[in-house]
Amino acid sequence: MEQKKNLLIFILAMGTFSILNTEVGILGILPNIAARFAVDIPTAGLLVSGFALAIFFAGTTMPLLLSKMERKRLMLFVLGFFIVCNAVSLVAPTFEVALAARIAPAFVHPVYCSLAYVIAAELVGPERAPQAAAKIMIGVSSGIVIGIPVTAFLANTFSYEAAMGFFILMNVLAFLGTLRFFPAMPVTQAASIGSQLGVLKKAKTWVSLFVVSSVGAALFTVYAYISSFLLDVTKLTSSELSIALFVFGISSIAGNYVGGRLLTADAKKTALVYPFVFSAVYLAVSLLGASAPAMFLLFVGWGMMNGIGNNIQQHWIVSAIPEAVGFANGLFISFGNLGTTLGTTVGGLLLGSFGFAAIFFGGIGFLALTFAAVVLRVVRYERRDAAPAEAVEA
Repeated sequence: MEQKKNLLIFILAMGTFSILNTEVGILGILPNIAARFAVDIPTAGLLVSGFALAIFFAGTTMPLLLSKMERKRLMLFVLGFFIVCNAVSLVAPTFEVALAARIAPAFVHPVYCSLAYVIAAELVGPERAPQAAAKIMIGVSSGIVIGIPVTAFLANTFSYEAAMGFFILMNVLAFLGTLRFFPAMPVTQAASIGSQLGVLKKAKTWVSLFVVSSVGAALFTVYAYISSFLLDVTKLTSSELSIALFVFGISSIAGNYVGGRLLTADAKKTALVYPFVFSAVYLAVSLLGASAPAMFLLFVGWGMMNGIGNNIQQHWIVSAIPEAVGFANGLFISFGNLGTTLGTTVGGLLLGSFGFAAIFFGGIGFLALTFAAVVLRVVRYERRDAAPAEAVEA
């Protein structure tokens, strides 16, 4: 029984990987896309920004609207839709067709990802839910770590079509795994849309969403400009940069695993300590950034903080509204993307005005806001919520 559960969680992680691979793998082939469709790089970048914008809006609506649909059928629909849209992108005659085929599946992206977290948690029970979520998060991180370099290699060595074929292959494998091994999963106790939307009336929900966005902003205020920092300050070569980014990615995956363990053991303490540890890492990087050996060592800790932060984002909103877990995961995806956008924007402004050192202090600023919001939820809302239960027991 345990092996079957682990297999199903693996398939969910593979499906998440296939979707994230489609989302971020495109970053590695933007020059190839620009050349194929005779557009400039900023125009090709619409394939990235358009996808992200669609995810933001879909994350708050689509999981909610489709929450009553039979789950296996829903997962197969999403994966099948990705297969079709990626196939259209592969043979697209114009950039406009490629853009439409690219943005369309983004609207169901949050549906699969939020459902994967829900099913994984249900398979193992509430006590081990953070560890199950961490395994799904590994699929997310792997999509980023593996997707970009593999897609770039295929496009540069073979063709644009080969890169798009890789997207399709991963979607097909996840589709077949779901079709073969997942049982029918009807929704027996679906909450009404009105009751799920009702969680937005809770102040605790918005405090938790602030944490989701502020952690994302703290990460991307710096990470969005990591390549420029390593080339301009650390003076890495292009080959060394690739190795450094790979080390960061592998460390982030390890951080997903560690984060799941820490949140299972003590979620509150993990969320309270995290901003201080990550701030110390940022300070160390800002001081030792010119030293390549030091940076490679710090990259391990930095990558782990990145992975743990992703886990905290997901757990913090799901634990705030356990009565609407599917909706909570959709909110996590939307507000996580909002934090990414905010951090990237603030980091760019700081970098342009004050230089690289400023982006680290921008990240620390967002971590300070994260800590304040965590304390507010723990002190004001969770203790207040616990008081009636203690009174009943007395």
